[in-house]
Amino acid sequence: MEHGARVLGGATVTIEPMILSFSVAVLIAVAMGLMKLSPIAFMRGTATVCIEIFRRTSLLAQLFWIFYVSLLSGVTLQKFTAGFLAVGMNLSAYGAEIVRGAVQSVPRGQCEAAPALDMPPMKRMRITILPPWGNLFIELLKGTALVALISVTDLMFEARQINGSTVLSAETFGTAPVLYYMMARFGVTPLKRWLEGCAA
Repeated sequence: MEHGARVLGGATVTIEPMILSFSVAVLIAVAMGLMKLSPIAFMRGTATVCIEIFRRTSLLAQLFWIFYVSLLSGVTLQKFTAGFLAVGMNLSAYGAEIVRGAVQSVPRGQCEAAPALDMPPMKRMRITILPPWGNLFIELLKGTALVALISVTDLMFEARQINGSTVLSAETFGTAPVLYYMMARFGVTPLKRWLEGCAA
């Protein structure tokens, strides 16, 4: 019972950085995606460099860099804050390419026809962007497991702690993936479908 409560508590903590990471990812992705389409070379270049750095380096390395380098530079970031910022910034690089691709994939004729159909620009963007963003949200959920490595007490952190103090390795590490699956299957997927329905 004690271990079950700890695992469920860790799963609850996992949801918090997931939501915050997603918020960070969306904000940065939209900004960077639109900057890549800018006619201003400096803005395009800045966005390209940022996207390439976060896409070409490991999320784990980025997590440690944001957490430990911030400490060395005198900026105090809580472990929880560093965790969701790292995951959000990493996923934003992939999201930025989704935004850029979504804007460029809409034929000019459809863009011109949308106002005639009384379809606002934001609705047009949501219809195009939401399906691939739903898949990215599931990747983000799995990526949050890495925050355990800087001692954020999420699901994986609790699983490692229980495993270290008991001989319940199979039960502990067997339960964690099941809970991640349930969060994705019964949380993220229905939310994705609902948002797509609202955008239609």
